[in-house]
Amino acid sequence: MSSTTDDTTAGTVRRQRSARPDRAAWGFLLPFSALFLFTFVLPIGYAIYESLLKPVRSGPLGLGPAHIGFAGLSNYTLALKQQDFLDSFGRVLLFAVVQIPVMLLLATVLALVLDTLSSRWASFLRAAYFLPYGVPGVIASILWGFLYVPGVSPIVDLLGKAGLSPDFLGYNSVLWSIANIVIWEFTGYNMLVIIAQLKAIPQELYEAARIDGANAWQTALRVKIPLARPALVLTGVFSIIGTLQLFAEPLVLKPLASAITTSYTPNLSAYNEAFANNNIYLAAAESVILALVASVLSFGFLSLVGRGERSER
Repeated sequence: MSSTTDDTTAGTVRRQRSARPDRAAWGFLLPFSALFLFTFVLPIGYAIYESLLKPVRSGPLGLGPAHIGFAGLSNYTLALKQQDFLDSFGRVLLFAVVQIPVMLLLATVLALVLDTLSSRWASFLRAAYFLPYGVPGVIASILWGFLYVPGVSPIVDLLGKAGLSPDFLGYNSVLWSIANIVIWEFTGYNMLVIIAQLKAIPQELYEAARIDGANAWQTALRVKIPLARPALVLTGVFSIIGTLQLFAEPLVLKPLASAITTSYTPNLSAYNEAFANNNIYLAAAESVILALVASVLSFGFLSLVGRGERSER
């Protein structure tokens, strides 16, 4: 009888002990969960709610007071019928196809170079390359805007003396001028992410590669880059999301470049609908569409990468 009682008591104590870590874990997760709820879930839910509404006029000829009514999917239909809004997606997708590979290639090369330097020079250059990321996007766009404007830019003046007359803010070149700003801003950030992954690679693998006769180039291609793949995937996802959210750079350059319209990017189009046309409901629909496209592209990229890893195994 006593042994049965002891077993029951021991089981109760074990259950109580196992429950304590669960309560502690939820206690640590609670601040993040609250922040995630109030800064991510609720804003998205409210945007979806707003996108389903529209102002409805009452009275004869619609001259009476307006009230907010249910719009269904009419805002989404209207947004997808706007050719300028659709063109903005094509523009940022073209931007992403060119800008993201160039930026990640530069970040990877810089990370590989810094990984081979002495700690003193690596620390200095790492801080120098990361410094542009600390400059706000608006300030960076203003700085580069001065370098793009003829008569103000020393770069344009020097190229003019060489017989060249570049138009950095022209219709066919302003998109790539914006890409240059974005690459300048975020290459250093992506480089740090890749360097962190490289530093986590065991040194024994490098020693094994040297014993097998691999030189520095072969070690980089066959050891470092494959093992830095998680960092490359992470920076790729961040870059896809950031590209679709392109906003500050074209907004700042807009007064300098007539080629940049109010719907040059999806984010700029939603901003214009909300604060220039005072149509927050259409702006909410455009924002939800943008979020859906970003989600599809991000998860599609992750699925493609995961399928590639499974096929290699």
